[in-house]
Amino acid sequence: MSEDIQLLIPDWPAPANVRAVVSTRVGGQSQRPFDGANLGDHVGDEPQDVAANRARLAQQTGLHRWPWVKQVHGTEVLELLGDDGVGQVADGVHSRVRAVPCAVLTADCLPVLLCDRQGTQVAAVHAGWRGLAAGILGRAVACFEAPAEELLVYLGPAIGPAHFEVGQDVYQAFALLFSRLDGDWRERFRPSARSGHFYADLYGLARAALAASGVRQIYGGQFCTYAESDRFYSFRRDGATGRMVSAVWLV
Repeated sequence: MSEDIQLLIPDWPAPANVRAVVSTRVGGQSQRPFDGANLGDHVGDEPQDVAANRARLAQQTGLHRWPWVKQVHGTEVLELLGDDGVGQVADGVHSRVRAVPCAVLTADCLPVLLCDRQGTQVAAVHAGWRGLAAGILGRAVACFEAPAEELLVYLGPAIGPAHFEVGQDVYQAFALLFSRLDGDWRERFRPSARSGHFYADLYGLARAALAASGVRQIYGGQFCTYAESDRFYSFRRDGATGRMVSAVWLV
């Protein structure tokens, strides 16, 4: 039987009518190697277990219509009017409609939640290195009617800089991005022991990209999915593994 999912509440000064949660792997009913509260239906888990975990999430949040999108590490940011987003390809979602959760699934990639200071619009972004380097955060910021300086951003659990070793291709992708943006990004790559490889700071790169878009109020970024195996899924650590949700909505 599915157990309650451990939900983290983002620590950010969001308006009173904005709600947000980040799930962990704790709870749920999925079995190894997805043991816990896997919410991804595309990773090889038993469909009935995923369905039970999603039903538990719905019960705990009071939201029973979740517009799960198909994430492809791209830059599409989709506006949600209801549950119309189900199955659509997008790595970011935004909405102005009450009780419509903007949600992304991750297991090392960076989940980014956004809202405006007045509580009229929210967004969630799946920002792996490909989407981040391709400029998805700038696209998400541009979806808001409010100016960037009036936005609040929360960076959810992602792989930390001590464990995210990448090659020259990732470095060059961010060099291309920041050639179009202002911002100090090179310090977010620390050379590793392997020639031509680096340890990349996803949180720091996201902060630099957001700052280049005019966002000043950025919170979160203190977790490491790779290191905290008892609490988070990590694709890089485990390979076959589950997915966590980061969601934000208006009430």
